[in-house]
Amino acid sequence: MFQLDAIDTAILKVIQQHGRISNAELAERIGLSPSACSRRLDILEKSGVVTGYHARVSAKALDYKMIAIVHISLSGQFAKTLTEFEAAVKLCPNVLVCYLMSGEYDYILRVAAKDLEDYERIHRDWLSALPHVVKINSSFALREVIDRPNVGI
Repeated sequence: MFQLDAIDTAILKVIQQHGRISNAELAERIGLSPSACSRRLDILEKSGVVTGYHARVSAKALDYKMIAIVHISLSGQFAKTLTEFEAAVKLCPNVLVCYLMSGEYDYILRVAAKDLEDYERIHRDWLSALPHVVKINSSFALREVIDRPNVGI
């Protein structure tokens, strides 16, 4: 496990909020030389602490007004069953998040849809067609209260 020190933590705090910050500005904010800052950031990336840089695009701006939380039960939890389901669900462009779960359902998905008619299409053409699915339970988000892109540091 990679051990973070105070400088690493400072770098992470800044880049979580300002992913496009220049190395020179990052170095200035945390009190390092640009070359030392660049080396530190490179280590954080190569060690897997920093897993990427992303633009957060508004789903609403792209006309996706609905979020469905979908609980899925499979016919079993055999390795082959899970592998086949996971490979297929990765192909559905409307599935934003998929978690393998303990408890009553095997998977929970967060699915974006433009409207109820679009969700019906996603349910019919994608979710119902996923391998080994025996039960689908959908709930619709009324309002987003919080959606943190990062964990607290």
